Amino acid sequence: METGQSENPRPLWHMVVVASIAVGIQFGWALQLSLLTPYVQTLGVPHVWVDFIWLCGPISGLLVQPIVGYSSDRCTSRIDRRRPFIAVGACFVALSVFFIGFAKDIGHRAGDSLHSPTKPRAVAIFVTGFWILDVVNNMLQGPCRAFLADLSANDHQRMRTANGWFSFFMAIGNVLGYAASSFSNLHKLVPFTLTTACDVYCANLKTYFLIDIVFLMSVTIIVITTVKETPGSSCAFIGELASTFKTLKKPMRILLLVTCLNWIAWFPFLLYDTDWMGVEVYGGNVKGSTNQQKLYDQGVRAGALGLMINSIVLAFASLGLELVSRLVGGVKNLWGVVNFILTACLAGTVRVTKLAEAWRNKLGPQILPPPPINIKASALALFGLMGIPLAVTFSIPFALASIYCSGAGAGQSMSLGVLNLSIVIPQMIISVRLAIFALPNPKNQVSLNPGSTMAAH
Repeated sequence: METGQSENPRPLWHMVVVASIAVGIQFGWALQLSLLTPYVQTLGVPHVWVDFIWLCGPISGLLVQPIVGYSSDRCTSRIDRRRPFIAVGACFVALSVFFIGFAKDIGHRAGDSLHSPTKPRAVAIFVTGFWILDVVNNMLQGPCRAFLADLSANDHQRMRTANGWFSFFMAIGNVLGYAASSFSNLHKLVPFTLTTACDVYCANLKTYFLIDIVFLMSVTIIVITTVKETPGSSCAFIGELASTFKTLKKPMRILLLVTCLNWIAWFPFLLYDTDWMGVEVYGGNVKGSTNQQKLYDQGVRAGALGLMINSIVLAFASLGLELVSRLVGGVKNLWGVVNFILTACLAGTVRVTKLAEAWRNKLGPQILPPPPINIKASALALFGLMGIPLAVTFSIPFALASIYCSGAGAGQSMSLGVLNLSIVIPQMIISVRLAIFALPNPKNQVSLNPGSTMAAH
């Protein structure tokens, strides 16, 4: 058993409290996924270069997560080993979203022209905040999941249940984040967000992130003051990292491979779902005519609604995973079944895109209205169905990693850091591939098409 881990499982309410921090983490992540790809294009960054900006996250995760994992496992702080990282991570999230939300204002004060389509200083501030946000998201999630594993005390069912609750609270955070991003006048609650350099869209984004700061800090304070833990001991980082890789058993190696393929399927959709709705389903263009910009904005907001529906399904599915896994013969069988659902849904995006294009071609070159109800309903249905495999993706791999690595005697955070490598490496591959192959064809379908093939594998 890992040093410092409690011998008996803690009460379930301790795990629920710790898992609740996922609400604050995912609230900001939902805003990032639904709004930042469209937002960065308003700073003058071409669509095809957005993929390179997304590269900063996996690169930082590749380097930071194992270090944070080791440090968390062996931290001897007076306030325990997981909670210092959770507290510091929450503070850096607040800093990063401030940079993101106020990038245009800071860039304007630093010399960006209001009339220039490209705002280099704002882009630099935005990328800095974006990079910090991706680093600290890993910094928060790793210790939180490891904390849950500690509280489970090697009880496998408790580990699965704890990760199910973490997935459930991620869904709640998603619902809140996507619901907030679907409101176009939220900035009126905080009037100072609307400035000369920051239009209504930008002001809304600032308001969302200010709410996120207050929300995350509140949840973090509750977690670190409510649930206590036991400090760990120290050992050499390089030695433990090498030992973790050297002692990986076959089940853990298979888990890493399947997780890698799974995230290669997921990332294109998670990065470009709202942009797909704005461009290919609604026929909008963020830099086009007034009508095209309006269609794009409507599509992005419809995508945010789809993501909220996805999160509601995700919440209910997360709480039912343990029961359903018993009915289908275990969590591995369940994971296999839902990957076929993911495959069908990703392939369905191609069908919806072609239906939308055929409808627009039939109308001819004119001021287009939003797509008809059957096309919008089909797109939203895909968002909803994908909540089922997403619930599995957010919980089962992490529970299995905790189970496999606790049996091998590895530290929980270090083990989850190793699992994180099978998430960030696919993101790097996808970002580079999309940036290269999307250069001659910037449509999002270039991003989404290969995902269904990888999910089937």
